[in-house]
Amino acid sequence: MPANVDSAETAKFDAHADQWWDQDGPLHTLHEINPVRLAWIARHARVAGARMADVGCGGGVLTEGLARAGAVVTGVDLAADALATAHEHALAQGLAIDYRQLSAEALAATAPATFDAVACLELLEHVPEPASVVQACSDLLRPGGVAFFSTLSRSPQAYLQAVLAAEYVLRLLPRGTHQYARFLRPAELATLCRGAGLSVIDIQGLGYNPLTRRAGLRAQVDVNYLLAARKAR
Repeated sequence: MPANVDSAETAKFDAHADQWWDQDGPLHTLHEINPVRLAWIARHARVAGARMADVGCGGGVLTEGLARAGAVVTGVDLAADALATAHEHALAQGLAIDYRQLSAEALAATAPATFDAVACLELLEHVPEPASVVQACSDLLRPGGVAFFSTLSRSPQAYLQAVLAAEYVLRLLPRGTHQYARFLRPAELATLCRGAGLSVIDIQGLGYNPLTRRAGLRAQVDVNYLLAARKAR
């Protein structure tokens, strides 16, 4: 396994490999926030006809959304069982997606400056060295390309809502999904982006109502948030 991977984290996602596409299962919130994430990406980058990478694609929920919107997509992940689910589901849907069992760093080493946009959503909080992933995403981009990140802020609100409430009280996510110490404040992620040659162009909070099961963008970035950053031309 590559150095920048936590095998316990990949095991969490492999454990739910057969439930990725169950929209009422333990990963249902992923399906409910996906339209918001896709619309936000489309706000900042051309999707139809673009070459895009989905880093940490898991079972392929975002990846398929990008492909349906007309992108030529490569999805990479190190969770082998989740990736197999993604591949099988895409085949069943008639979608041509290039899935590979690779890390972001390995893809960047073999395909630098290849992609118009790179999505890295809900991954940074699951790796030992998020700076390495951010750099790899930058390396994957062509000049002028945009990297899209989403993660959780290291704040008391995030601990209460994303860990205690979401995992232990409301059961919106499987228990143990997140490690609070690995959350990144928006300013910290922005610093990593600048260090990788990326300029931040947007930061938005991502809200979710467990009663209505609806998601939307919000001004507050103290829990879940989205960050877009552009590579210099």
